[in-house]
Amino acid sequence: MSEHEVREGLYYSKEHEWLKVENGQVRVGVSDYAQDKLGDVVYVELPVVGRQVKQIGEPKSRDMELGAVESVKAVSTVYAPISGKVKEVNTVLQERPELINTSPYDEGWICTIVPSALNEELKLLMDAKAYSEYLKKLE
Repeated sequence: MSEHEVREGLYYSKEHEWLKVENGQVRVGVSDYAQDKLGDVVYVELPVVGRQVKQIGEPKSRDMELGAVESVKAVSTVYAPISGKVKEVNTVLQERPELINTSPYDEGWICTIVPSALNEELKLLMDAKAYSEYLKKLE
């Protein structure tokens, strides 16, 4: 059994981003598994408000990138789990990047996106149960 928190009611990507649908827009962050693998987060590169992003797919391209999370171990790209326009970013992370580690699903969110194809693209993501199964295969 995985010791990483996987929250019900969220959707997950294979790159370990989560999203929560809220009033027609989505809040995005990185999963507890991702923050644990990264180690201590020291810097977060936030997306630009107003930027159009595309849902992560293959091959990966720059328009699928939201930003990056830098830890003492590595720099990891944060990908868009859904297509749309970046509406808001969590500027608190500039002063307190460690919130990604201590509160990945609450205070450590990265941005909100106004989705352009929500219903179709949610089908390409995993729910909590599927993501938990996916994590078991990785461990």
